[in-house]
Amino acid sequence: MSSKPLVVVESPTKVKTIKKYLGNVFNVAATVGHIKDLPSKEMGIDIEQDFQPQYRVIPGKQKVISSLKKEAGDAEDIYLAPDPDREGEAIAWHTAEVLKKKGRRFHRVLFHELTETGIRDAMNSPEPLNDNKYDAQKARRILDRLVGYHISPLLWRKVKNGLSAGRVQSVAVRIICEREKAIQAFNSEEYWTISAHLSTETPPPFTAKLAKKNDQKITIPDEAAAREILNDLAGKDVVVEKILQKTTRRNPLPPFTTSKLQQDAIRKLRFSAKKAMMVAQQLYEGVELASGEPTGMITYMRTDSIRIAAEAAEEAIRLIGEQFGAPYAAGQPRFFKNRKKVQDAHEAIRPTSVYHTPEQVKPYLTADQAALYTLIWKRFVASQMQPAVIDNNAVTIRIGDYRFKATGSVVKFPGFMALYEVADEKDAPEQDKTVLPELAEGARLILGGLDPRQHFTQPPPRFSEASLVKELEENGIGRPSTYATILSTIQEKGYVERQKGYFRPSELGLIVNDLVVKSFPDIFNVEFTAKMEDDLDRVEAAEINSKMILEGFYAPFSNELEAAAEGMLSMKGVGSSTGIRCPQCGSELHIKVGKNGPFLACSSYPDCNFSRDYTRDEKGNIQIIEPVSDDAVDKACEKCGKPMTVKRGRYGTFLACSGYPECKHTQSASAEVGGQSTGVRCPEEGCGGELVERRSKRGKVFYGCSRFPECKYAIWDKPVGVPCPQCDAGFLVEKSTKKDGTFLMCLNPACGHRTTEPDKEES
Repeated sequence: MSSKPLVVVESPTKVKTIKKYLGNVFNVAATVGHIKDLPSKEMGIDIEQDFQPQYRVIPGKQKVISSLKKEAGDAEDIYLAPDPDREGEAIAWHTAEVLKKKGRRFHRVLFHELTETGIRDAMNSPEPLNDNKYDAQKARRILDRLVGYHISPLLWRKVKNGLSAGRVQSVAVRIICEREKAIQAFNSEEYWTISAHLSTETPPPFTAKLAKKNDQKITIPDEAAAREILNDLAGKDVVVEKILQKTTRRNPLPPFTTSKLQQDAIRKLRFSAKKAMMVAQQLYEGVELASGEPTGMITYMRTDSIRIAAEAAEEAIRLIGEQFGAPYAAGQPRFFKNRKKVQDAHEAIRPTSVYHTPEQVKPYLTADQAALYTLIWKRFVASQMQPAVIDNNAVTIRIGDYRFKATGSVVKFPGFMALYEVADEKDAPEQDKTVLPELAEGARLILGGLDPRQHFTQPPPRFSEASLVKELEENGIGRPSTYATILSTIQEKGYVERQKGYFRPSELGLIVNDLVVKSFPDIFNVEFTAKMEDDLDRVEAAEINSKMILEGFYAPFSNELEAAAEGMLSMKGVGSSTGIRCPQCGSELHIKVGKNGPFLACSSYPDCNFSRDYTRDEKGNIQIIEPVSDDAVDKACEKCGKPMTVKRGRYGTFLACSGYPECKHTQSASAEVGGQSTGVRCPEEGCGGELVERRSKRGKVFYGCSRFPECKYAIWDKPVGVPCPQCDAGFLVEKSTKKDGTFLMCLNPACGHRTTEPDKEES
């Protein structure tokens, strides 16, 4: 039996990287994530015994544990090296529990970067298992279980089976719902602007905007006011009144934290938060470079800190001098100060070596890896470059009693901006790229025209992935390592949906949010959830005991839970009132939730059985959807010849034989009751149907076979009746990306042919 010391990591991908540097002196094995967790079919928390969690081996992980025991053999020393965060600490503790043996010693090893130096330094300075960090992880897991285990069944009884509530996810849904309500409540107001098109004897021409009348800021409420101002301006001299020149130095941004990396990857690379974290994990765990051996490309990717190692900064300064020249390199390492309450266990995200330039490593990375690595590399290297020097000019132009403003800027020295563009970042000042001609105070200008324009105030925008991540971070909701999971979960549960890149709540999401916020106002409160995150940080820092947090949480929670069991509105039974009268009997219509989702039903049921689907307009007002009447379908059953009738199911309307149950023939109603036909035949062999436009239960357009449910073929992309010229597939699909615009593509994975749309192809 082996007596070599065993190094236990979390991911199998790391095993090869670590073996490369440790050689045959150690065995290396992976837990493949968590090996223990709370039981899936019971709460697994002994509330009476200080909230003691009852961990169980995760089903299917017994084989992993057996393998770990075999690899450990008779080894006296076990080096526990899961990821250096709370989840990794829990894995380390659970691994120690299953490998515990008389005389065996356990050491906690923290690999902040998977390089030879990083691995050897960590192995040479092992630490004890961190009880406080594990305690913080357990407290979070217990809090999440208490909320989910108690509130989810309540939603099953009151709303719909299969629903769930999450301590942090539900707050994210609340943020999205409240933004939607703010949008619905917003009343747009008209306003006007006036621009002057100006020039001198020398180019370039430029534009100035009306800002003041005399010394008072001016607002233009309507066209009449705009016309009055235009009359006042007519025939007046145009004179340069004042020129303000100011040179500013713009400093580079700090290297990435997890949150800022996600935001930049979403904004610049069109990644999702989940994809950004997945690719970052790959770069951290290592890729095979020219040597053929795996090398960790970046430091650990879950961090709140902007701290960097001095030697890494010095290496970046050397490279900048070599590649850009000495004037571009910072004179000494630039360090950034963390905000208060930031966990500083890890450095910021940076390349393990700046000499692994994006150009050098690109051949060994996937396209996604190369794109994200380039972003990380440039941001870090730029952080050690000189500031950009920018000349800003602000010009005041007098036309009669009115003052117009024009601004422009010129980059005098690009500094870090030669490498890293920041103009599109929310946390960076916008650079005015307007170029002004040479101007002098008192000079007369040529007025080319006045341009009055009508505008309307805009409601607050919906959240994109990037702005939602930013909102969560700024409000202290969750941790950067959890953002990707939060965003995925709230969509998978059907509480929110993305339309044109922006989140909006589904009707179900609005209903559930209203119910849980009313019944649990504290637990799903932004400030309360942020304070809970701070308390968990304090547990890790040994400033507070987790038992105090759990007791302080559970006492009011159990009271609210008891009240909600009786007081929460039943959407299955009574439903919520709408103020809309039933067209059949005059009673009020209520919103209820059935197996097919929310619908309107008469409050006088069963005396009145009126019910309808509904939608909402842009102000949130309910709009009744009138169904297609049975007699509108002039179609006989293909199987028995009896009339077909319109039925409603989980995925919308469909046609069913009136001879049911003797004849069970059904088909999609899309082509018969208004669904748009594409003219493309269903590709399923022997089907004979055609693809028609349909909508999912969440309102997303897809294309399915007209013979549904007998044929379940469906695709998301719009089919186009153009055969593939490469593989003779019956049709192509229309796709569109920001980079490539609209193009047609073959769905055959062995083909993948791409072409422009037919009307755009060269003849």
